[in-house]
Amino acid sequence: MTSPAIRARALTLTLGQTEILKGIDLEVGSGETVALLGPSGSGKSSLMALLTGLEQAGGGSLEVAGADFSNLDEDALARARRGRIGIVLQAFHLLPTMTARENVATPMELAGISDPWERAADELAAVGLGHRLDHYPAQLSGGEQQRVAIARALAPRPPLLFADEPTGNLDGHTGAAIIDLLFARRAETGATLVIITHDPDLAKRCARIVTLGDGRIVSDHPA
Repeated sequence: MTSPAIRARALTLTLGQTEILKGIDLEVGSGETVALLGPSGSGKSSLMALLTGLEQAGGGSLEVAGADFSNLDEDALARARRGRIGIVLQAFHLLPTMTARENVATPMELAGISDPWERAADELAAVGLGHRLDHYPAQLSGGEQQRVAIARALAPRPPLLFADEPTGNLDGHTGAAIIDLLFARRAETGATLVIITHDPDLAKRCARIVTLGDGRIVSDHPA
């Protein structure tokens, strides 16, 4: 039996005097698709920040893609994240002075991944942007920019892919196409996918729905 992609036990997070996460127990199997559902303020994005190593937990234990995130400082978490985790956010976070290909290739080049420019071109072609390699973000539509962001997240072939409200800045038709693309690329790469959303219809696209409320998991069931 393969080890889980994520194993969290009694995970807590406190910011200032506010307890954000109040003892999260969560296990996600390798290759699973999971939706984190819940209203604003329920703790979804805070939990993603811990699971991706962008924040340090206040307490509990956390293993992600074979790495123990529990006792790592900020620099060590950044190193542990590299190659293990891809993140797609609703704000595309593309560098405006770089072309689509540069936005995808440069993080891989900095991480020491071989053939970053060829891999960037291949990944952009896979998301339907093989003809837009040398275009800058300002020359791309919102949907195209999100495709670049997906290519950037998937190009290093991370075992874990997170998406936080990935269609929040897109119209309904474009957003639906982006979700179709995200699930198709995940299926091709075999990555574990965790989507943070408040949209029940999007959550049903996943195999499993985990609902948060007031910093706790209130339900966990197949979609």
